[in-house]
Amino acid sequence: MTPASKHGVYRGFRRSTGVGALPGSTERETAPISEKCRLTRISYNVTLAEEEVIDTVAELNEDVPEDRVYWFRLEGIADPETLRRLGEAFEIHPLALEDVVNTHQRCKVEDYGDHLFVVIRLPVREANGSMTTEQVSLFIGEGFVVSIHEGCNALEVVRERIMTARGRVREYGADYLAYAILDLVIDNYFPIIEKIGDRLNAIDEQLESGFEPGQRLAIRDVRADLLLLRRTVWPQREAIAVLMRDECTLITDVTRTYLRDCYDHTIQLMDVIETYRELCADLRDFHLADISLRSNEVMKTLTVIATLFMPLSFIAGFYGMNFQHMPELRMRYAYPMTICLMLTIAGGFLYFFRRKGWI
Repeated sequence: MTPASKHGVYRGFRRSTGVGALPGSTERETAPISEKCRLTRISYNVTLAEEEVIDTVAELNEDVPEDRVYWFRLEGIADPETLRRLGEAFEIHPLALEDVVNTHQRCKVEDYGDHLFVVIRLPVREANGSMTTEQVSLFIGEGFVVSIHEGCNALEVVRERIMTARGRVREYGADYLAYAILDLVIDNYFPIIEKIGDRLNAIDEQLESGFEPGQRLAIRDVRADLLLLRRTVWPQREAIAVLMRDECTLITDVTRTYLRDCYDHTIQLMDVIETYRELCADLRDFHLADISLRSNEVMKTLTVIATLFMPLSFIAGFYGMNFQHMPELRMRYAYPMTICLMLTIAGGFLYFFRRKGWI
């Protein structure tokens, strides 16, 4: 892994709004609505489902049949004027619109009386392979749901269910539609969690087969993804718990039953995330222990070599003294005898180390 690829693994919190920004401000630099976003209206009941593209925000004020559920789906980056007109059409609080524009919000539920404002995070993989989350904003009212997402086609599965009458979404009200969107977003976490599990298994097998320099960075990348998921799923669980309470009058008892399933899924995600985080810590400790063990093996080898050569260096240094009257210098077999003595000492050291289990 190159140094450039390590940049931005632990991306901290970045607030979209500037210091001193006015409350409820939706101003931001953006391109015209026609180039950056798409607004569609899906209306349905048990017998029919229709979809149309809204070209102008003024069409939101048109008279529509009351026996249908309406899903207004805004995808892409909308300009401030579009958001302002959208807020006027559905009487959305300016602070909620500000949270829509500044997509650094945590998962939450806010009750404005006649409508609920829900923020959830959708996990996505970027082009460079890193993981991030995108904000999906929902406004839930009596007979309508407004979804705002700067990505594209993330909620296409729910749209297909409505248009093809699959499932029960056309049998219930707007609150069930909101549940279907929440359930889809939560389901997107499971494939990512499964891939993280596969990555951890691959790292575990690599650690068992031997040391590689890139293993430490691979563990760090997985741990960064798990930290991001934990920071996202934890408040998402709290948000679903708020929707399940009786204080939310826009949520029916039937939908609360399905929301309990979403809540169970978030609990399961949290359990798996915590388990994988512990596994990451274990793999990192194992990796560090393997590095320490290899260092100890190298140091032990060098110590054995140094210990073997200490007496040999002494003998070589002793007979390397240039004194004229050294009795062994004139002996015929002094040289082979010295070599044999040095080999005997080295062999004795090796035998001693072997008996002690040091080598």
